Amino acid sequence: MMLKGKVAVITGSTSGIGEGYARALASEGCDIMLNGLGAPADIEAVRQSIETDYGVRCLFHGADMTKVPEIEDLFKTMETEFGGTDILINNAGIQHVAPIDEYPLDKWDAIIAINLSAVFHTTRLAIPMMKRRGWGRIINTSSAHGLIASPNKGAYTAAKHGVAGFTKATALEVGPYNITANAICPGYVWTTLVEKQIPDIAKTRNMTEEEVINNVMLDMAATKKFTTIEQVASLALYLCSDMAQNITGSMQSIDGGWTAQ
Repeated sequence: MMLKGKVAVITGSTSGIGEGYARALASEGCDIMLNGLGAPADIEAVRQSIETDYGVRCLFHGADMTKVPEIEDLFKTMETEFGGTDILINNAGIQHVAPIDEYPLDKWDAIIAINLSAVFHTTRLAIPMMKRRGWGRIINTSSAHGLIASPNKGAYTAAKHGVAGFTKATALEVGPYNITANAICPGYVWTTLVEKQIPDIAKTRNMTEEEVINNVMLDMAATKKFTTIEQVASLALYLCSDMAQNITGSMQSIDGGWTAQ
């Protein structure tokens, strides 16, 4: 139970990769603050399941990552309920695909707000808590698109490249305080969201679903395999461990070799 007595706040953690992070950390004794979207009954089921399965304390805060006052209230709640936080995982994110000259302005603003600006706001609020505790781990979910680009994903690529740069700057500032900051850069992760995209892409591109998987999603992956939620969560768990105390400012690719091209 290497994280017994630690507390983590994880944005975008009510499903998918974020829930995977929460379960991995909870399995090592870490108390959890969930955050994200979803039906209240579904969120409560996840929260109760984590408490029951791992014997930790698990709360939920519904802060909208586009609204600074709500983010600030999330961290006030962390202070009240847990006395602060040891681990921050920024995982909330959205996507929209369109050519730059046709890109909706509201989509650009929302993607920058949630995928990039929210990372700044949570980090600035978490750092004083971590300094006080003399230990901290900051993990930002970037993307393969934090390292390379794809057409029609201008806002997402810009935001994720921004997360990469911000992670490095954070690492340089907090290193003397026994705090690390790293980014995880997944390729296509097999989630319900990705699975649901396959029929739509097949219809749009006049492909079979197998062609979408092999020729679109996994075309650039050397392994020709999706990354799993468990693999991403295991990497985050390692970055939280004492064995990773000297890994900071890094971009951790987990993309089947996509960005090795």
